[in-house]
Amino acid sequence: MKTISMLVVSNIFMTFAWYWHLKDKGIPIWKAIVISWGIAFFEYCLTVPANRLGFASGWNGFQLKIIQEVITLIVFSFFAVFYLKEALHWKYLVSFAFILGAVYFAFKK
Repeated sequence: MKTISMLVVSNIFMTFAWYWHLKDKGIPIWKAIVISWGIAFFEYCLTVPANRLGFASGWNGFQLKIIQEVITLIVFSFFAVFYLKEALHWKYLVSFAFILGAVYFAFKK
């Protein structure tokens, strides 16, 4: 559970690092890059130990990556709806359901 919690928080940082600047088109790209790098630093400070903890507790690299992608989609969905004010269409929910199917098969014994 610690791995998942750390991955969720790291994804919040990374989502902001990658997408915060989309609403402010007036900011120069070089400035957006520098600010994004600063935000991403905190993402790495959480992701690297989260992956080590997950790997040490028995998850393999494929499982870590797949769970990371699901967390990314969940975090991004909230970000897109509440920050970017974009609609969450049914086709995105269907797409997410297929990805959850990938998680099921990745963790199936």
